[in-house]
Amino acid sequence: MRFSCFLLAAFALQGQDTPSGENCTFRNDPDAYLQRESRSRAALFAQTTKAAAARFAMGGSERTTAPARDIPRRNFIDAEIFDRLTKEGVASARLSTDEEFFRRINLDLTGRLPGAAETRKFLEDGAADKRSSVIDRLLYSPQFAERWTMWLGDLLGVTQQTTNVNLQIQGRNAMHDWLRVAVANEKSLKDIAYGAVTGVGNGFEAGAANFVVMGRQSMGPAQDWYDLTLFQTAEKFLGVSHYDCVLCHDGRGHLDELSLWGRRTTRLEAQRMAAFFSRVSMTQPYSDRGNPLAGSWEVSDAVRGNYVLGTNYGNRPNRLVVGTLRNFDAEYRDGTKAASANWRVDFAENMVRDPLMGINFANRIWKAMFNQGLVEPVNSLDPARLDPDAPPPAPWQLQASHPRLLQLLAKDLVTRDFNLREFVRLIAESSAYQLSTRYDEAWNVSQTPLFARHYPRRLEGEEIHDAIAKATGVMTNYVPAGWGDAVQWAVQFPDPSEPRANGTTLAFLAPFLRGNRDTITRNQAGSILQQLTLMNNTFTTAKVKVNASPVLRAAAAISGNGEAVEELYLSFLARRPSEYEKGQAMAHFSKAPTRNAAIEDLAWALVNKAEFLFSY
Repeated sequence: MRFSCFLLAAFALQGQDTPSGENCTFRNDPDAYLQRESRSRAALFAQTTKAAAARFAMGGSERTTAPARDIPRRNFIDAEIFDRLTKEGVASARLSTDEEFFRRINLDLTGRLPGAAETRKFLEDGAADKRSSVIDRLLYSPQFAERWTMWLGDLLGVTQQTTNVNLQIQGRNAMHDWLRVAVANEKSLKDIAYGAVTGVGNGFEAGAANFVVMGRQSMGPAQDWYDLTLFQTAEKFLGVSHYDCVLCHDGRGHLDELSLWGRRTTRLEAQRMAAFFSRVSMTQPYSDRGNPLAGSWEVSDAVRGNYVLGTNYGNRPNRLVVGTLRNFDAEYRDGTKAASANWRVDFAENMVRDPLMGINFANRIWKAMFNQGLVEPVNSLDPARLDPDAPPPAPWQLQASHPRLLQLLAKDLVTRDFNLREFVRLIAESSAYQLSTRYDEAWNVSQTPLFARHYPRRLEGEEIHDAIAKATGVMTNYVPAGWGDAVQWAVQFPDPSEPRANGTTLAFLAPFLRGNRDTITRNQAGSILQQLTLMNNTFTTAKVKVNASPVLRAAAAISGNGEAVEELYLSFLARRPSEYEKGQAMAHFSKAPTRNAAIEDLAWALVNKAEFLFSY
């Protein structure tokens, strides 16, 4: 490619969610463990907004910050965020421009770029409530359901094969379809979690049943299954990953620096929680290869059973008999005992009433929208350090950066009956979410938890795929394994192993660290390989051709070079070019061997701008 003035140097970024390993979650350096994401996101911000800051600086001298008290308060989120900034004496970024907001809200709610015509229409709309209107439209669009099905698929671990169990393609597809239909039909997060914990039936037909199947632990006694199922359930729906530690040993002496709740919790208490899953029955009754259910798992519940001590092998330390105690019944973390013969249902009833579930989902959704949780990592909630009305004893501190806000968010989510769309609306409508990324005051890592500015989010691999497809208008049909119908958008894929049948696209997606929903989590780190992929992979280069792209052909048909440049910027970056950028592009148009070559060069360069990769 000949046009390179827009191409930024490749960047190296750090930061990822703490993976939930199968072994103890203790770390020797608690400060690094708890603060790593805050530091990495500050570095992320510095790397990805440098070019944007320079662009805005060229446009004038208006300051990009303001006293926090001057930012409009639209709901309780703003009261908590801006009161804290005022108290700390930290300036706030100003509200985002319409260009910034429109691109961000489309990417965060639907995972897709807006088109040039959509962006123009929004920018030219003079209505005072146009931001609220676009939020409402996107929340109830099919694209919202697709993007948030992918988010929930990551959370629940929808995949064909984990380390311990193979759901088969049919099982994976059934689980994905269950989630997709649930989100599309506005089923609450509470009902989705309840369904996952209590799912019964054949995994090829009842997708929810596969969640419990994924708790099956190989090479050990049944108690290993109970423990793993509890750990996965508590981590995903209650935000507490330290059960992985206390199901091996008491927390004291191991979690002393990490979790006040953990240091007080014993192995027996954790095992009483795991006992709720001791009546689950999982079988593979169909062995005939000709049977369409061959390889599937059947999930049901026995009417009797409990947690038995005395194991001497498996994936966790021996479960020694304690005095005369050889087995015990299920007991929830608050002391509530199993109330019926169906212990899984009892667990689910306790779980959906547990304050931790509201806190967990509020914190996870906040992170999805702000790229920084109120508690980090999001799976490390400490139940003993969350309530601002019952603070922990010194030297422990409340865990959330904004303890009262987290409680209010959780309460709001519960009041809304865990309605995903309406809770996302609450966040998206806030001034805190609509702040600009631009910030011309001094900044240091200690300010990251204050949310004085918006933090960029690197797009997931699927979103990058879809952004290129949308910007160029060049679509590809994919048929995921076991599906009969084709899809064109990567956010529709059932898991990160797709599209298995298209090696070019799979190779394009691989460098963007999609994870495998089992042992490898998604990762927002950048790399040289990502930059080289965007520059050289035929997935990109074949699409930024006038003869392939209807968007580029439409731009080439525009008579004026300046108007053509603007059309491409709106298509690829959802904004108009600055005067400097337009001047550079026009200069290249005058030097390129053909006008079509200049159009193609500019399109390729826009894909390779750092801002193309981010929701900012």
